[in-house]
Amino acid sequence: MALKLSKKETLTPRLATLSFLHDKLNDAIDQAIVIYFKAPHSFTAEDVVEFQCHGGSVVAGLVLETLLHHGARLANPGEFSKRAFLNGRIDLSEAEAIAALIETKSVDAAKMLTRQLKGELRDFVGHVRELLIEILAFVEVNIDYAEEDLPLDMIEKIKDKLDVLAKELFKTYESSKRRQGLINGFKIAIVGKPNVGKSSLLNNLLSYDRAIISDIAGTTRDTIEEELRIGSHLVRIVDTAGIRQANDVIEKIGIERSIAAIEESEIVIAMFDNSKPCDHEDEEMLSLLQKYASSKQILTVLNKIDLPKHFDTKHLDQDFIALSCQTHSRELTDRLEAILDQTAVEDTLMLTSMRQIDAVKQAYENVQSSYQLLGEGELELFAFHINEAISSISSITTAFERDEILEKMFSNFCLGK
Repeated sequence: MALKLSKKETLTPRLATLSFLHDKLNDAIDQAIVIYFKAPHSFTAEDVVEFQCHGGSVVAGLVLETLLHHGARLANPGEFSKRAFLNGRIDLSEAEAIAALIETKSVDAAKMLTRQLKGELRDFVGHVRELLIEILAFVEVNIDYAEEDLPLDMIEKIKDKLDVLAKELFKTYESSKRRQGLINGFKIAIVGKPNVGKSSLLNNLLSYDRAIISDIAGTTRDTIEEELRIGSHLVRIVDTAGIRQANDVIEKIGIERSIAAIEESEIVIAMFDNSKPCDHEDEEMLSLLQKYASSKQILTVLNKIDLPKHFDTKHLDQDFIALSCQTHSRELTDRLEAILDQTAVEDTLMLTSMRQIDAVKQAYENVQSSYQLLGEGELELFAFHINEAISSISSITTAFERDEILEKMFSNFCLGK
């Protein structure tokens, strides 16, 4: 097909060839670079020809129209990556990284995903699989060949390996959960009682009037979510309805969504009004925040410092940020950027999808369950949980083959002598 378009008799693999391209009527439609990647030396490990034509929809459209005329078809979404996976060129983790890299809007996410394309996650999974298979091989030999002499300290050695492995899995799981915002954008919820200036802060951060501002408490009835960039980080910032005891049905729904926004966010900006005394609604807000103190980054903001002070700051954390949304929010954005920078520079491997995170979680839980069973001498149940852990961690990259256990068993033991 490429030879028909270029009118060439042959194409040298991996050599850029300048050639005129011709349509179905043999009229020249463009002068382009043609590169032939002979299998398996292509992304899909199949024969691939690349046409580098001049830009513009007309020329590209003519090239596609001619290719379709000669029997080609348009690729389905993700088909090249799917073919690369099926042909063994990439594993599942690399395929997911490619898909996420195409969609990402974050500089930090792009760097993290590129590390996966270089095989960082594949190496981690391979390391964990190897340890688990080695452990399972020892135990299954003990089950099936109990009459053979085995090292007396085998159980303690296995426990030590399981302990190290559990810590490694848990660290990867926790770090990945904490940094999921690198991929989709960190979510920041602005919360507080009605009329403390949440919508004013959102407008200030966005540099335009996105939310309606009013002196009437309860103006914001629903959550308002917008994207913006803080430093090099993409964030999704949510202006929530004021949290208080409400009788209005619609306002109640808005408050429920505000609480849900706190739970879904990595960072919470808790706002209080410098011009009003600390009342029971503020105290309820402080009590609510205590529930999330260990799991969320919470920044306390005292707004309206341009007005006379009536709020007793002894109720707030010592490092609260005092500002006026009418004039500036620089200190707040600097603090947010510092938190986001710190999160991004963590050197721990990061899982980039909920599927991967769930797989590591399942592997960790099975390793934890197996540890106790090993101490109780329940080797069959122990082996079951290790098998489950292997299947879970293997699902990130490739399926687990039972033959791997046999290879490990016979490489470590001289059975049947």
